[in-house]
Amino acid sequence: MATPWSRRQFLAALAATGLSLRVPALMASPGGAAITRAIPSSGESVPIIGMGTWRTFNVGGDQQLVAERTEVLKTFFEQGGTMVDSSPMYGTADEVMGEALVSLNAHDKVFSANKIWTRDGGATREQDQALRRKWGIDRFDLQQVHNLLSWESHLDTLQQMKADGDIRYLGISTSHGRRHAELARIMEQEPLDFVQLTYNVLDREAEQRLLPLARERGIAIIVNRPFQGGSLFRRYQSRPLPAWAGEVGCRNWAEFFLKFIVSHPAVTCAIPATTRVEHMEENMGALYGRLPDEQQRWQMAEYVAGL
Repeated sequence: MATPWSRRQFLAALAATGLSLRVPALMASPGGAAITRAIPSSGESVPIIGMGTWRTFNVGGDQQLVAERTEVLKTFFEQGGTMVDSSPMYGTADEVMGEALVSLNAHDKVFSANKIWTRDGGATREQDQALRRKWGIDRFDLQQVHNLLSWESHLDTLQQMKADGDIRYLGISTSHGRRHAELARIMEQEPLDFVQLTYNVLDREAEQRLLPLARERGIAIIVNRPFQGGSLFRRYQSRPLPAWAGEVGCRNWAEFFLKFIVSHPAVTCAIPATTRVEHMEENMGALYGRLPDEQQRWQMAEYVAGL
C-alpha cells in the first residue's frame, strides 16, 4: 500500500508538473467570490478566513525570517484575506507585522485586530498606543482583552475608546477552551462586538453555550487554534479525506478543518497561523467554494472521530 502524502509532498509534486497554487485563476478562487460574514453589531462584512500570528511571527530581528513572514502575509492579502490578529503576548510578532505591512505597503488592506494583555487595568490606552506604533497604524479595527486578564477595567476603557473613535470594535478573548463559564457571563452582560475562542472539529465545547449565545446577543466570533496548534495535521494528514469531501467543497485537510468551523452560522472568521506560503495557500482555499450544511458538518465530525 502506498504511503499517503503530506501537505508538503503534495505541493512539491504539483509544482513539478508546472502547476502552482499561487495562480489565482486556477486554485485561489475555485468558487468565484470570497465568502464573507457580517459583523452583527455593524453589518460590515469580513472574509471568513483570517490570519493569526501566535508563534509564527515571533521571529525577532532575523531578517530572513521576517522576509519569509512578509511573503506569507503577501499571499494572504493576494488571496482575499483581511483580518490579521496579534497580541503583545506573542513576543516580537507586532514588530514583525509592522515591518511586513511597510514592506508590502499594505496598511489599507488589513483589518487589524490586537489585544490588551496586562494586569494593570489603567494601562489600556498606553498599550494600545504602543501596539499602534509597532503596526504603523492610526487605530486598530478591533481591540480585545486577552484571555480575560483584568477584563473589567480594560473593557471599560475600550468602551470609551470606541465612543471616542480610537478603535472601531471591541472584544474579549479566551483560548485552549478555558474559562468558558466566565466568558458566557461576560457575553450575557457586556456590549461586545467580538469574542475570540477556541473551536475546531475535535474541540467542540463552544457549540453547547457560547456559539448559540453569540447568535442570540449579536456578537461576532473569531476562532483561534482551528488546527489545535498543528496537531490535527500531525494526527490526520496521513489519513485519506472521505470520498465525499468534494461535496463539502474540500480538496485537502486544511480546507476540511477550516470549512467545518466557518460553516457554523455563529462563526464570523477563523484565524489559522502558518509560517509557509504553500500552507497559507491551502488555508485560503477555504475562503472559496461551497460550505457544508448542518447535516454535512455532522458527517465531517463523525468521520474525523472515527479515524
